[in-house]
Amino acid sequence: MDQHTVTELPEEESWELLQKQEFGRLAFHLVGEVHIVPINYVVDARRLFFRTAEGSKLLGITMNEDVAFEVDEIDEKAVRSVVLRGRARQLAGHEADRAEQLPLRPWVPDAKNNMVSIEPTEVTGRVFRLGSPERLMIPQD
Repeated sequence: MDQHTVTELPEEESWELLQKQEFGRLAFHLVGEVHIVPINYVVDARRLFFRTAEGSKLLGITMNEDVAFEVDEIDEKAVRSVVLRGRARQLAGHEADRAEQLPLRPWVPDAKNNMVSIEPTEVTGRVFRLGSPERLMIPQD
């Protein structure tokens, strides 16, 4: 790869990609292991919000607030990837009530009554320029 094949995505463009998407992957610690799960989310005021049911995600962030979140965008010319690192916490009271007003609804009919926010400590993005789109592992029409 030459030096222009992989480039840093400016922070503002990284936030734009985070705001544009609504589905990504959350990595968290749980009892000495790292887990990664898909979530749907929304960004508001440079914080990421998601809903979750009781279970491993909620237990994991309660035990260790350090998380990472990743989202991608792929087209025929490039792959853009943004990683957000931060601290997750379950919201309660007024904060939870305010977050309930965000355009975030579960994709599946499970009861996801817990609202979580991630306060970012770092946001980084990269662009991978593709040389031969026909070599992508994406079926072509």
